[in-house]
Amino acid sequence: MDEAWRGNKPQVGEYMTQDVVTVSPDAGVADVARRIAESDNHSGYPVCERRRVEGFISARDLLLAADDEPIWKVMTTDLIVAHPEMKVTDAARVILRSGIQKLPVVDDAGNLVGIISNADVIRSQIERATPEKVGKLIRTLSNIHGVDFEQTRRTVPLVDLIPTQGRVYADELEGRRYELEHGLAEPLVVIDNAGTLLLADGHHRVLAADRLDIDEMDAYVIETAEPIDLGMARTARKEGLSSLEDIEVVDYARHPLVETTKRLQADGSSGEE
Repeated sequence: MDEAWRGNKPQVGEYMTQDVVTVSPDAGVADVARRIAESDNHSGYPVCERRRVEGFISARDLLLAADDEPIWKVMTTDLIVAHPEMKVTDAARVILRSGIQKLPVVDDAGNLVGIISNADVIRSQIERATPEKVGKLIRTLSNIHGVDFEQTRRTVPLVDLIPTQGRVYADELEGRRYELEHGLAEPLVVIDNAGTLLLADGHHRVLAADRLDIDEMDAYVIETAEPIDLGMARTARKEGLSSLEDIEVVDYARHPLVETTKRLQADGSSGEE
């Protein structure tokens, strides 16, 4: 069973980025400054000699440095690092209290094995809530149908998903798009009903991914070997939902809660003198 299902606290090694871009201590200031300026994702780099972390260079370190100086002369050597087995919550405290955005992750020998950012920390906390949703859904389905379900985590093709929700809201769709672009989206929740994939949770995420030309997504999958007449499948058939193209995108102003608020405001203003 996946570690997340046992409720264990997530570790840095589970959420760190392993493919880390580094620079050499002998690299020139001008070259590294150009790399930072041309990058959309990097405001600094670990400085490594044969994978061993020697320091960290940030845009701030380069401000007053001469273009022809080597990085080892201006890099920060008083490093704060994380270990792969460190709890993500502990790494979060370090990031928060130190005011830095990224921690190099090193093994027992001091070799760089990854990097963890504040975005990775946020992602870890988002994902921790998902197994609780899945567990509750499994218990509900088991109680209703008297059938045991298997739970797995795997990648699912978006084209195979059958939506069970007929509309999504434009403002929330934009929020999910931002999350996907920054690696913050939580996994989907999908029911594999004997080969038919019903999307139980994550309609905004899926539609945002589809607009970004993402073909597949990470998902918690609830599986049953024998086909079951599920209520959400009946709802999908009733509403004519068979693919992502059937989902309607609604402007936020038409959201029922917004309409209710507007109505209350109008009623309140009508009684003013």
